[in-house]
Amino acid sequence: MKNLGVVITDGVGFRNFILSDFIIEAQHNFASVIIYSCIPVSAFQEYNLNCKIVELDQYSEKFITWFFRKAKEVAHLQLHKKNNFGIQDNFNSNKTQVKNPRGYATRFIYKMTAWLHSESWILRFNKLQQLSFRNNPTVKLFSNQLKEDKIEILFFTHQRPPFIAPLIYQAEKLKIKTVSFIFSWDNLASKGRMAGNFDRYLVWSNLMQSDLLHFYQSVKPHQIYVVGTPQFEPYVLERYKTNKEAFYKRYNLDSTLPIILFTCNDSSSKNDPFYLELLADYIATNIIKANLIVRTSPADEPRRFLYLQEKYPFIQWNFPDWILTREIHAEPWTQRVPEFNDIVNLKSVLQFSDVVINVLSTIILDGFLFGKPSICPVFGSKERDLDGIEKFLDYAHLKQVEESNAVTIVKDQSNYLNAIQEVLKNPDSHAREQKKFVELEIGKPLERTSERIATILSQLND
Repeated sequence: MKNLGVVITDGVGFRNFILSDFIIEAQHNFASVIIYSCIPVSAFQEYNLNCKIVELDQYSEKFITWFFRKAKEVAHLQLHKKNNFGIQDNFNSNKTQVKNPRGYATRFIYKMTAWLHSESWILRFNKLQQLSFRNNPTVKLFSNQLKEDKIEILFFTHQRPPFIAPLIYQAEKLKIKTVSFIFSWDNLASKGRMAGNFDRYLVWSNLMQSDLLHFYQSVKPHQIYVVGTPQFEPYVLERYKTNKEAFYKRYNLDSTLPIILFTCNDSSSKNDPFYLELLADYIATNIIKANLIVRTSPADEPRRFLYLQEKYPFIQWNFPDWILTREIHAEPWTQRVPEFNDIVNLKSVLQFSDVVINVLSTIILDGFLFGKPSICPVFGSKERDLDGIEKFLDYAHLKQVEESNAVTIVKDQSNYLNAIQEVLKNPDSHAREQKKFVELEIGKPLERTSERIATILSQLND
């Protein structure tokens, strides 16, 4: 049996691989499991994981490393931007007019990669990025740690954070096999390049495998394994179960009325309060008779909704129980970690609600797993000076949402009320399409996802 290193980069990775059954299943398949954590060790203490946990030193990226990483990412966007709105949008949003060294360098990179953006050039930029780690003292500590733990397989629970690149470099030097799990449904079709190259890749579905082969031309089919995702595995685990009576009591709900669940994105989704206020008005004026629960984003402070708390006291709020474990960090949002009870609460609001309203997030899939219909408003408001967000439907992964006919997408404010009433009246009208969409996006059953991943990892060197 081999020694497995598991790299937890952020709170979502913590939820996916610590709050699922993954560590237990990995321990059945490996001689030892060592967690390399980019969040404080204190986050793990209450879970009695019975394995070594190493809190990694924070890595500070040098300019030369940043330059080649940026060149690699922009070249990737240059190569794939044609006929891909998500990539184009990312490409344009990364442009800058800032007058500092990185601003000037970014503009140079855009000019350079306009010519040098083939897959072979992307691989060259990646190699130069990796070579820039050679004399970094923090990176050398990573090497010592991997040697001390005698790691044979290093498993990354996220493929994109730049601060994992030094670990990839040291694993390559030490001939340790590297594996990455592809983090989310939109990462391949609309985001920038991965932090580095891996020996093997674990993906959600055949669709994601196809995307990986398209966007990463150096990756071969034998390097990819379709495993599903542990993101949703807690929904079928007994320890996260709650009962309906306790749920209704907690939120003080009227059992004679349906429940609408409105879920929010982070603060970059500026239309969320507007859509929520319209919905609350429908309920306040008895046009719609329903309970309303609102779940805010774990990556967001809910201050922007305070006025709605005061205006509509009947709204029941579910503020995610994610603890900020470290404030001083290059990407502070990665340091928010979910508590056990937050998964219980999330499962309960999905299980017992009747309809889910959100703005084009993966919560669509969460709701579908419980057979709940989903409404996605995308309209704007001239009075509120809010632009419509219909353009995001041109992102590849959201095109599939629209084309699936599994979701009610509302493109005009005048249709919002009718859409809600229709879904409440006929909640199963898109049930077949919902099931097909889940099968498209999540290629394996939720049951035994962790066991499936751990078994595949254990067989990689056989």
